[in-house]
Amino acid sequence: MVKFERRRADGTAHRSKQGLRALFAVYMMLMLAACEQPQRMHLISGATMGTTWSVKVVDLPPGVTLVLLRQDIELLLESINRQMSTYRPDSDISRFNSADTETWQVVPPDFWRVATYSLMLASDTDGAFDPTVGPLVNAWGFGPESSTEGGPDAAALKAAQARVGWQRVLRNEADQALFQPGDVYLDLSATAKGYAVDKVMELLLGRGVKNALVEIGGDLRGHGVRPDGQPWRIAVEKPLPGVREIAHVLNVGDVAVATSGDYRNYIPESDVAAGGKRRSHLIDPRRGEPVEHGIVSVTVIHERCLEADGLATALSVLDPDEGMAYADKRKLAVLLMVQTAAGLEQRMTPQFQQYLADQPYSAD
Repeated sequence: MVKFERRRADGTAHRSKQGLRALFAVYMMLMLAACEQPQRMHLISGATMGTTWSVKVVDLPPGVTLVLLRQDIELLLESINRQMSTYRPDSDISRFNSADTETWQVVPPDFWRVATYSLMLASDTDGAFDPTVGPLVNAWGFGPESSTEGGPDAAALKAAQARVGWQRVLRNEADQALFQPGDVYLDLSATAKGYAVDKVMELLLGRGVKNALVEIGGDLRGHGVRPDGQPWRIAVEKPLPGVREIAHVLNVGDVAVATSGDYRNYIPESDVAAGGKRRSHLIDPRRGEPVEHGIVSVTVIHERCLEADGLATALSVLDPDEGMAYADKRKLAVLLMVQTAAGLEQRMTPQFQQYLADQPYSAD
């Protein structure tokens, strides 16, 4: 599973996945700017979870102001961050991670929902997605306290892998409690932002907003239409280092979109001590090593952003054949971009194709 945390100067989490998605969001904003009628569009934005958030609203309902919406959104995001930020020592997830061995910890409702989905996805992907993979990510040079020189020796890798295992985190449905078996480090960064997008959209709908686009760190969810009456449109980047080009434009309507990839966050060959081999930041929890299958970008469209977020991460770890088989079996809307010896190749499910608003992709 992907782990993208770095510590910023202010102590908040900064994740490379968020950086990737922020770039993705920039293209989305450019597409919107060319098509929308600004006099009916309202934009509010801010910072959260070590990244940024933005909300576009068409035609505010009577009695609803941007000031009130901002206040409500910020309170909501603060609540989620207070529950699931591993960079806050007073958060609920930090309390769980530091809890005594073999103890049950009651967790708040949002934390419970995100943890429950994360553990379900871990089971469904046979551990390709694992919310306990943090120690391995740190060992390979991508965690907040790790070095990018070389890789872990056998002893360090064994010690890190001993702490990883989603099966060890048991759930008590009746009490909404999680079992801390000892030394397990739970991190929900691959699903919490998507969940926050869903919660913000629910808040807007509850306030009577009918047309909106919510974005947090590049995770997106739309509802309704743009000012011109057309579906919300976003752009997917070509996953090439140093390139800022659009691969596809999507009509998303009332769905969520999440993108994951490693083409902007890796350790280059010149910096890898052993073997001169490019090292992806995507760590496969099943093997305890960086992935080597060539997937550079995964985009998932789903009804909810929680699922889109987690699935994009999981499919980035599965190899291209595994990923497409998984997506086809579940009829998921998925786009894989794979770097091969012949160049950049795309693999797309029929469910994804229905959202295309552009001509077929070409890597030329």
